[in-house]
Amino acid sequence: MSHRLRSMIPFIRYNAGNVFAGKFIYFLLLAILVFMISVVVHAFNVELPPGPADIYFFLLAPGVLLVFYPSSYAVQADADAGMLETLFGIPDYRYKVWLVRHLVQQLVVALLLFLLALFCQYAMADFPLWRMVFHLLFPILFLSSLAFALASLTRSGNASAVVLVVLSLFFLILAEPLRDSAWNLYHNPFIQIDQLTALTWGETTFYNRVYLLVGSILTTLMGLLRLQQREKFV
Repeated sequence: MSHRLRSMIPFIRYNAGNVFAGKFIYFLLLAILVFMISVVVHAFNVELPPGPADIYFFLLAPGVLLVFYPSSYAVQADADAGMLETLFGIPDYRYKVWLVRHLVQQLVVALLLFLLALFCQYAMADFPLWRMVFHLLFPILFLSSLAFALASLTRSGNASAVVLVVLSLFFLILAEPLRDSAWNLYHNPFIQIDQLTALTWGETTFYNRVYLLVGSILTTLMGLLRLQQREKFV
């Protein structure tokens, strides 16, 4: 068991390097910039300090930006590096590679969100830190999995990025009409509600997270199944 664990560490480190190589640093800086702008704009326009519901949206935007590049360019990066032929040449190995990259990506994003949330907790408002990060990961995981599926469909990082932006904006437009619905991608469980609707809101949050988790699994499987069609990629 210890030998297997030791062999997994360099494997994860190598794939983490592939996931977050290239232009990821620019998206990281952009995510931090968006976070800071959101905080400053809120401070100038609202007299009250931000609450947990505001902080949820402060953190959601940079979280989406952090998964934008590694998910959308997952397949194209391997194609540009000449790795697709190697991956397709080893039966079942390619699935382990992409799944590990997907997992590493979520862990790194979760860590970065935790650090930003910790800053918010000390500088702005008190809120349940782990619960905040936990809920943020559901829409971020779904968008990341959706981007991976789009990358396998379009076989182009630029094309999948454009489609992902359009879909993200579409979901954002629907956020207000679907505010009380479990189908709202940007559902905010920290919105303050009265006690009479607390139970209904809790059920909405539960089903929303279930839908997003199921959607994440299905889109990931869709991407992996698309990558079985070797002739379309190499």
